[in-house]
Amino acid sequence: MSLHPTAHAAHSPDRPAVIMTGSGKQITYGEMDAESNRFAHLLRAHGIGPGDAFAVLLENRIEYFTLIWGSQRAGTMLVPISSRLTAPEAAYIIRDAQVKLLITSRYFEGVLGDIRAACPGLTVLVMDAGDAEDFTAALAAQPADPIADESAGMVMLYSSGTTGRPKGIRPAPPEDPDPQAMVPLVGLAIMGAGMPTDGSMIYLSPAPLYHAAPIGWCSVVHRLGGTIVMMEKFDPEEALKAIERYKVTDSQWVPTHFVRFLKLDPAVRTRYDLSSHQRALHAAAPCPVPIKREMIEWWGPIVNEYYAGSESIGMTMVKSQDWLTHPGTVGKAIYGTLHICGPEGEELPPGADGLVYFENTLLPTYHNDPAKTAEAMHPQGWMTLGDIGHLDEDGFLFLTDRKSHMIISGGVNIYPQEIENLLVTHPKVMDAAVIGAPCPDLGEKVVAVVQPKDMADAGPALEAELRDFLSVSLSKIKMPKLFDFRPELPREANGKLYKRELRDEFAARAREGADAA
Repeated sequence: MSLHPTAHAAHSPDRPAVIMTGSGKQITYGEMDAESNRFAHLLRAHGIGPGDAFAVLLENRIEYFTLIWGSQRAGTMLVPISSRLTAPEAAYIIRDAQVKLLITSRYFEGVLGDIRAACPGLTVLVMDAGDAEDFTAALAAQPADPIADESAGMVMLYSSGTTGRPKGIRPAPPEDPDPQAMVPLVGLAIMGAGMPTDGSMIYLSPAPLYHAAPIGWCSVVHRLGGTIVMMEKFDPEEALKAIERYKVTDSQWVPTHFVRFLKLDPAVRTRYDLSSHQRALHAAAPCPVPIKREMIEWWGPIVNEYYAGSESIGMTMVKSQDWLTHPGTVGKAIYGTLHICGPEGEELPPGADGLVYFENTLLPTYHNDPAKTAEAMHPQGWMTLGDIGHLDEDGFLFLTDRKSHMIISGGVNIYPQEIENLLVTHPKVMDAAVIGAPCPDLGEKVVAVVQPKDMADAGPALEAELRDFLSVSLSKIKMPKLFDFRPELPREANGKLYKRELRDEFAARAREGADAA
């Protein structure tokens, strides 16, 4: 049997392919197959051929899957744009990727005018527009049969831009251009994560589709014939309701979601029947050990973690049982070969921290940025995502932090992740980011930006409580010199912090202070 939505549409056309939790709107495999054929024709009608790029700026909505699977028939490059970006940031991606068509919705009317101004000549189709640019009308005018020149498409994701301009991650061309050919993530889903191939999977997707993990795993679910239950926006109690209501079997999370779950009132947490839930994947950032231990105690040994990146150069995975005997690990390599290397590129022994590289035959490049591509490469041809970590004697990988997040204070290397992981376990803390801010004496000082569970607690008393709490585990050099309390952090919906925004803010403060002096 072919593992592809086309095959599922042929033998199970009425099976739900996607269900939206908020609106309850559904699309079946038969409907999605016809719509994706129409979209492939629509791409060709706009002169978009194999290898050409089009961009998608959308909220989580059911039509996103029409675009994904239409592109997978048309051999085109789908460029998802974060709904969090400003107009100049979105316009930069559109120009950089040489996008020929933008598909968006009225939800983005506030930025669309400025995007048009910055990208003259850009063709735009708008969902729900009700005018000449209406996407739905344009789609409906196309035939529902396949295009004559079907080929596998690609997705070019842009980095979060946490350390500057986002960079397009241009994937290696597919080894087999057949749209129905097997892709590596399907094998990893079946053999690594244990996802079923019989169409029985009900998969909860709580995160925005423009991110690598949601778009990747949702595509796999459709290849396996499962049903995606997609949240318009994550809410911890609504997610628990969805698991109970739809009898969810599989799900995908980030550590921030787990923290939100565990901050719920215990009566709310235990209110819902989660007995259908068989596999809960999580990734995007290392999970604090106490948080993960609590999740396993609550959900059972179904909490499985992986480490990978938008670059798709490799993957590790660890199931609950192995994690409990190796707490803090992100697992062993199941795709690609791991290498831990020192500053001169030398391979390091077990227990020694260094840059984490993956050795693989299929490697991407950074679009229009050969220097960044070269910077990520090892002389042996391996590639790094920029993470620091080590292997233990058993081959399990442990991540220390991002290389770009390292703070150098008084000549000492400090990794913020250790401090953040401690802070979020405090009962009065909802979220935390630790950064290095300019300091005339130390070079950089450690700053903790904290979102309290209740902003009414913010102030000197909570700072003193947090200092006492941290002092049990942190050396004095790692103790934050400043605590900054605020109601929300600049965190992406996929769990990643925009630390660049915080670093820029504190750097500007330091400059203003120097100017004032």
